[in-house]
Amino acid sequence: MNSLLNDLQPYPFERLRDLKAAVTPNAELPHIALSIGEPKHAAPLFVRDALADALDDLEVYPTTAGLPELRHVIARWLEQRFDLSKVDGLQQVLPVCGTREAIFSFIQAAFDPSQADQRPYIMTPNPFYQIYEGATLLAGGQTWLLNCTAEHGFNPDFQAIPDDVWAKTQILFLCSPGNPTGAVIPLDTLVWLLDKAAQHNVIVASDECYSEIYFTENERPIGLLEACRARGDSAFKNAVVFHSLSKRSNLPGLRSGFIAGDAALLKPYLNYRTYHGSALPLQVQKASMAAWQDETHVEHNRSAYREKFRRVLAILESKLGVQMPDAGFYLWAKTPIPDTDFAQQLFAQQHVTVLPGSFLGREMDGINPGAGYVRMALVATLPECIEAAERIARFVDQLSHAKG
Repeated sequence: MNSLLNDLQPYPFERLRDLKAAVTPNAELPHIALSIGEPKHAAPLFVRDALADALDDLEVYPTTAGLPELRHVIARWLEQRFDLSKVDGLQQVLPVCGTREAIFSFIQAAFDPSQADQRPYIMTPNPFYQIYEGATLLAGGQTWLLNCTAEHGFNPDFQAIPDDVWAKTQILFLCSPGNPTGAVIPLDTLVWLLDKAAQHNVIVASDECYSEIYFTENERPIGLLEACRARGDSAFKNAVVFHSLSKRSNLPGLRSGFIAGDAALLKPYLNYRTYHGSALPLQVQKASMAAWQDETHVEHNRSAYREKFRRVLAILESKLGVQMPDAGFYLWAKTPIPDTDFAQQLFAQQHVTVLPGSFLGREMDGINPGAGYVRMALVATLPECIEAAERIARFVDQLSHAKG
């Protein structure tokens, strides 16, 4: 077996399972899970119908490049959402089997193994979605972690990256809105990053799968391709973005998304995918076309999340160090005791599961920026989210009384 597999860290939910196994939860309370970012809102009925209407396509092999119609639909969505003048669906868009698969495979395809003896960097935010790290290690690279702390609004201090690190970097991975913090990278920062990356011939890859969950209609999260446009670059030189229907449309089980950007990167990536065997089933592609062409269900989705945040924060703001994120459906809450102790004791006493922030980060520059925080995914029903918040508030009160 590939010896690089030994470098992989346990997945956060494996560590969470072991943490919870050491205690017995309060059996008098039903379990409420705020740990996994799996949307629980109902899938749009018209997407279900489109999927069912395309069942005859089970008899047809899909092509790796995807249907031209789907690629054009995605291109039009990108133009409208990010105010882009022209996106070429056949050159600058590829459908993928969800962002997880695409992020992993893109790193395998884009990383240059001819420099493997030097262990080039792939820069990622810290804390982070663990696929960035795993894909980097299995490609033969090493991560350079960019700490996301409250001091910088939970975005990395990009200006502090040394030039020798830039020189040794092949790919800069961004996540905006961020998982787990919900922080959005501003336009001027994205433009600066693209300029800096161009100086060092670094690919900038932005995971934007939470971009459609925001709270003020006139303050939508900026995308990397918008920053390219602001630089006068319609070819999106050395830039790619990843989007998904999982969060936007409550379709995690559809495993449908896309990568878009520099055609000079997507062409060899498509060749890689042809061998990788990751063609999106035709019925999924047709259902995806329906989803990308409708915004009404997405607006309803955002409205539901807004209400959850309003109700939950009204309960927790006075109890924990927590505030409204820029976007996304996570609360990044500072804990009064170590995050692993908080998560374990909360589960035992109140039967609520949250994810310790330290499980999502790694030590860099002497700190794990996820330590002392927990991630709460507001994906359960509104009554469950309110009930969970009330239980968390009671738990925090009990901690305060115990200290007093």
